[in-house]
Amino acid sequence: MKTATHQSVLEGVDEALTEEREPTRAMERVVAILKREVPSYTWVGIYLLEGGELVLGPFLGKPSPHTRIPLGRGICGAAATEKQTIVVDDVNADPRYLACSLETRSEIVVPIMSGGRVLGEIDIDSDRQSAFGAADKDLLEAIASRLATTLERTPQNPAEPENHEP
Repeated sequence: MKTATHQSVLEGVDEALTEEREPTRAMERVVAILKREVPSYTWVGIYLLEGGELVLGPFLGKPSPHTRIPLGRGICGAAATEKQTIVVDDVNADPRYLACSLETRSEIVVPIMSGGRVLGEIDIDSDRQSAFGAADKDLLEAIASRLATTLERTPQNPAEPENHEP
């Protein structure tokens, strides 16, 4: 991905997260921006950590059989457990890969973290081998950082008081 695309995607995400205060709708908008703006991203989703499992939230692409993934299982579970981005250039060569689609060739998983705590992750698949480079990693880690702030506003993790008008 080129830097200009990276910058425009990030600007779109910033705008969406500023406009949308409700976390689920904010995540839906981020997923839609990534899927629309980056053609090599064939499946884009966000998993949220609930207890010891990653639970599929908003996504675009073919339905996934993996709506709940235990920590430590698959590439998603590994990224959450290790608290770091994992890029897999060839999913068929990685024994951790949980097959979802026969077309998927590569994957990137980026934890969404706040204060060293995993809140969820961005998971993206591509039908191209070695589809994710340093620019993708930088972009998605920046988006994950912004999403952490949005997710902290959820009732389970209120970082700021909700506006309850009579």
